[in-house]
Amino acid sequence: MYIRKLIAAGALAAAAVSTQAQANELKFANFMPAGHPYVASTFQPLADAIAAGTNGDVTVKIYSGGELGAGPVEQYNRVVDGVAELAVSLPGYTASQFPLTLLSELPGVLTEANGTETIWNNVDLLGSEYRRTHLVALWSSAENVLFTRDKAVHTPEDIAGLKIRVPSRNTGLLVEAWGASPVSMPVSEIYNALQTGVIDGAMIDGTAVGAFKLGEVANFITVGMDTTISPFFILMNRDAYGDLSDDQKAAVDAAGKAASLNGQASQLAGAAKGIEGFAATEGKEVIHLTDAEAAAFDALSAPVVQAVVGETGGDAAAIVEALSK
Repeated sequence: MYIRKLIAAGALAAAAVSTQAQANELKFANFMPAGHPYVASTFQPLADAIAAGTNGDVTVKIYSGGELGAGPVEQYNRVVDGVAELAVSLPGYTASQFPLTLLSELPGVLTEANGTETIWNNVDLLGSEYRRTHLVALWSSAENVLFTRDKAVHTPEDIAGLKIRVPSRNTGLLVEAWGASPVSMPVSEIYNALQTGVIDGAMIDGTAVGAFKLGEVANFITVGMDTTISPFFILMNRDAYGDLSDDQKAAVDAAGKAASLNGQASQLAGAAKGIEGFAATEGKEVIHLTDAEAAAFDALSAPVVQAVVGETGGDAAAIVEALSK
């Protein structure tokens, strides 16, 4: 009888340890390749900080390259449904869920240098959009620039009629105002679409030169006009966050704030390096618009900002005003 009790107690203890180990390891869904700069600069430090801040009681395992499911657009649902406890994505991929957050990407609202700090100083204004998940990190990236394959773009007339990939609805409205046809597609599809002529160009930041190898299939980059700055975020399953102790929640939140700053710093450095490398490559050209050329684009962009704020309604105007200070 005594031996049977010991065996039963041991089995229960082992099951408890196993359950605890499973509960404490958080799955992080990353649609980007394992070699993307964000992994080393932002995602792994986030995982390390959570482990350190919880004395190893909570750990994070990163699944890169869509290992938990292909398709960047599905990242939000993976967190909501609990396929992953954590995931990185762009609000623009599920724009209908984040109209207030996406006000931050409109031309002239944020600056590259201070965008992330500005967002977090006003994050309470966006809180209603994160009721189904927990917001861990949110950062403003480098500005989107125009990659084109065959045509050098100096004026709106040059872009008229071209098919341009866009990362969000707002960027699509901007491109449409310039006279082009916006095409929505995740970043993972741009290379093949540009290579085969399905699209003529893409709006994306300069990190794409190396991170997604667009430097191989694009021949021109146009910079200088007011454009969108696509935010990124890391979300956490609401129930998984709720199961943590108060100290563990604090550790996750602190790690998330640091990840936000790391993400922005990585993005800005990678974008500058990408554009610089592109310009130095034989047969490639970075087109820096003159003030007059940029003004022609910006005149077409201004009504887009007003229209988006108007159709968003509610506190949209106040949010744009707060973020623009």
